[in-house]
Amino acid sequence: MAAKNIMIVGVGGQGTLLTSRILGGLAIAGGYDVKLSEVHGMAQRGGSVVTYVRYGEKVAEPIVEEGQADVIIAFERLEALRYSHFLKKDGVLIANDWRIDPMPVVIGAAEYPEGILEDLAKEHKVYTVNATEEAKKLGNPRVFNMIVLGIAAQHMDFTKEQWYDVIEKTVPLKTIEINKKAFDVGYVRRMMESEKEKTDD
Repeated sequence: MAAKNIMIVGVGGQGTLLTSRILGGLAIAGGYDVKLSEVHGMAQRGGSVVTYVRYGEKVAEPIVEEGQADVIIAFERLEALRYSHFLKKDGVLIANDWRIDPMPVVIGAAEYPEGILEDLAKEHKVYTVNATEEAKKLGNPRVFNMIVLGIAAQHMDFTKEQWYDVIEKTVPLKTIEINKKAFDVGYVRRMMESEKEKTDD
């Protein structure tokens, strides 16, 4: 199997690193060679954070080159735009439809772009979810990243049981149930979309 290239992009404090640890643990449990790399623009809250996860029979290096990502998981709209050029032609972008103003926008030095996800969908396969609002309905807005991950899970090589297993081992004990619940929200949603795509074809 050729190496699978995953990128997780977001803003500091959004759980990007936890998500990459889950993916790394999953790939190791699946018997793959795994390389993880974290790149912090400014890792304090509000700064851009990127993690690369590569897995396959043998993976030489951790960095994903431009135009080589199979899946990009974006926790914020502007971050999705910022890293979209890393996506392969047939790659998939899973985006949380959520806005966090970066510092230049906050201080009025720049405008936050409109219509980001719609524009990206013209060139790429994009799946969007307002995971932050969905997570609020579950009673914990912090688990939004698991909802996004649940959607992304359909584009990787692992069973739902394997995902559950690694989530249980990685998240804090008292948050296991809510994290699994959040993962299910995204997972079921994506399955329903897949079925609809089949009937539309």
